[in-house]
Amino acid sequence: MRSWRKSEVGSLARMYAWLVVRLRWFVVLGWVAGGIAAAVWLPASVPNADLGGFAPPNSRAIATETASAKAFGFPVLSRTMLVQHDEHGLSQAAQQRVLDRAVAVAKHQAGDVGPMVAAVPIINTQRVFPSSSEQGTTALTYIFTKPGTTFGAEVEAAKGFGRRQMNQADDHLVGVTGTVPAQLAQSSILYGHLLLLEGATLVVVIGIVALKFRSFVAPLVALVTAAASYFLAVRVTNYAGRFVQGGAPEELKPLVLALVLGIVTDYAIFYLSSMRTGLQEGMDRLTAAKASAAHTGRIVLVAGIAVAAGSAAMLVARSGFFRAFGPVLSLSVLCAVVVSLTLLPALMAIFGRMLFWPSRPRRPWSLPLARAAARVLTVRVVALVLGGACVVGLATLAIDADRLKLGVSFVASLPADSAPHAAAQAATSGFAPGIVAPTEVLLQGNGVGSDQQKLTRLASELQHQPGVAGVLSPAALPPEVVSGALVTKSGDAARFLVVLDHDPLGPTAIGDLDRLSHRMPALLQQAGLTGARYGVAGDTAIASELVAATNADLRRIAIAVLLVNLVLLMVFLRAVVAPVLLLGCSVLALAASLGCLTLVFQDRLGHEGVAFYVPFAASVLLLSLGSDYNIYGVGHVWTRANHTTLRKAIAERIPETSGAITAAGVTLAASFGMLALIPLRQFRELAFVMGLGVLIDALVVRSILVPALLTLLGDFSAWPRKLKGAAVAEAAEQDERADQPSS
Repeated sequence: MRSWRKSEVGSLARMYAWLVVRLRWFVVLGWVAGGIAAAVWLPASVPNADLGGFAPPNSRAIATETASAKAFGFPVLSRTMLVQHDEHGLSQAAQQRVLDRAVAVAKHQAGDVGPMVAAVPIINTQRVFPSSSEQGTTALTYIFTKPGTTFGAEVEAAKGFGRRQMNQADDHLVGVTGTVPAQLAQSSILYGHLLLLEGATLVVVIGIVALKFRSFVAPLVALVTAAASYFLAVRVTNYAGRFVQGGAPEELKPLVLALVLGIVTDYAIFYLSSMRTGLQEGMDRLTAAKASAAHTGRIVLVAGIAVAAGSAAMLVARSGFFRAFGPVLSLSVLCAVVVSLTLLPALMAIFGRMLFWPSRPRRPWSLPLARAAARVLTVRVVALVLGGACVVGLATLAIDADRLKLGVSFVASLPADSAPHAAAQAATSGFAPGIVAPTEVLLQGNGVGSDQQKLTRLASELQHQPGVAGVLSPAALPPEVVSGALVTKSGDAARFLVVLDHDPLGPTAIGDLDRLSHRMPALLQQAGLTGARYGVAGDTAIASELVAATNADLRRIAIAVLLVNLVLLMVFLRAVVAPVLLLGCSVLALAASLGCLTLVFQDRLGHEGVAFYVPFAASVLLLSLGSDYNIYGVGHVWTRANHTTLRKAIAERIPETSGAITAAGVTLAASFGMLALIPLRQFRELAFVMGLGVLIDALVVRSILVPALLTLLGDFSAWPRKLKGAAVAEAAEQDERADQPSS
């Protein structure tokens, strides 16, 4: 970096560096004012969306549910229920009170029930649910509320009803469960652990920076920058979330935290490493800060754009969930980049050598060893062996990635000691797992509900389908509870409740429902209901559409992300072969991470599958973050290759950059790993795949595989561009020989 290595940076980079260092105090004061303005004018929180809010456009499941409510005058599906369970059997008096309470609510004789409009009971008796492994042990009361009732008000109404109405000793009330209480429980757990997550993440990433630079001041500078970036990102994305259809997913909050704190710390490591190198070469603090800003700023800018553009590529998806995911993550990254490009170099210029107190900026003792290892790696035979070993190893791990299954579980993701999980387990014991979120089958047509024999035959056919634990037919509910609950008075519509025998939002139940939906025309024909129109509704049906839309979006998202990252790499490196090679390495590392996710969570831990968005969010982020490290590591090699041979450039620059990339990778992996502190299954899946993926990328791909492949390809990796380094080196050697006196 002597004399800035001015030939290696452009005039715009030098101008940016001069401005940000010259105006350093104004930059700091400007960000203080900007933080205050963001706190005053930008929202601290934003409403969140439910599962239905992210259903695909023109969802047939939601349309069926709406048609059912219109035909019958009220819905039959409820997402909130009260569970009573006694493994020794509920008393006859307790069972009778279940029915009496429902009748009292229907006749408005139950007192103050808040927004409740109906309470529909089901008891696992032989007549109602013959396939149950228990008889008379469990009673469920499905709660229906007025339109427009919030999730919180609905659950509180159910809890209040349970406290007031199910308080006798033999009622054996377990609690409230369902997909709505489960979502609220997840939100409560998430927000309850968010402060712990923030604190732990900051401690870990700042601790890594302190160890990396053996300093107390450097981590404080990184901390200030990371905290400012996260604060701004939260406020900006909350504001933007108001304009996202369906709202911002709650799952984004911890992910934004991990992403922003991780990449800002990465950028801080890049800047500080460059600053330390300048000070080691004898520069004063302002010159070193300018040199660091000039060399690192352009890399951070392009790298940040790569991550932001990769996240924004989710906009090509049709699923509302990913269309909400992409812009929020992209805006978060852009906020982090803007703060890093301005506040970081300004603080470095202010603190100077104090950044590395109490240590002195000196070359790491391991640098000669790293250079020796890099020289060995640039030997073609060694590169061939090590590169081949990396490819074979990663490909072996990637084999299991295609076995990954997707689900949308709510209750199953909760800790075992949470109230909705315990109540769901009790309901499952008395009925089947699918009772927590039954599936509705709606039939419509002239006189379709008039022939009880045909309806009974269809119920029997449904009962015998794979994955079906039980069917509540039109004759199942006592008529005095809800008149016309399953057959309209005109007989033009009928509906069944189908209970599946697996977690209703898990991949197994989704697959069973898909097969049932495909068989429905044949089942209707066998029952003699050939003229009936049918539809399937419920959370399993919505989850099926969401997973199907996610799988359909995979190709669009993958193509968009790969193209975005490929174009950025081509523009930055001004080459075609190397970007394709680098992106291929990133894809291989990603596939290996997803294969490990399958092996650990599905094979080792026995989970049915993973949360539907985990592999796709991980894919977008890991590919984009891989470009981050590509731009930093290969960018330095490429710049040096204009002044010497590519082999020497690799041997010189890989040792300089690998230390920063390793520290950055460990920091980013730790940042994502902290997501495991949230005791929800989807966050532990994210923590695992993101942490492992970043480590594979930083420690294996960028440190070994990429240098090995560049060595094997040589100058062809720069095609169609020609590197000038070989010619420069040859000319220098000729000049040196010409200057030597003849013997």
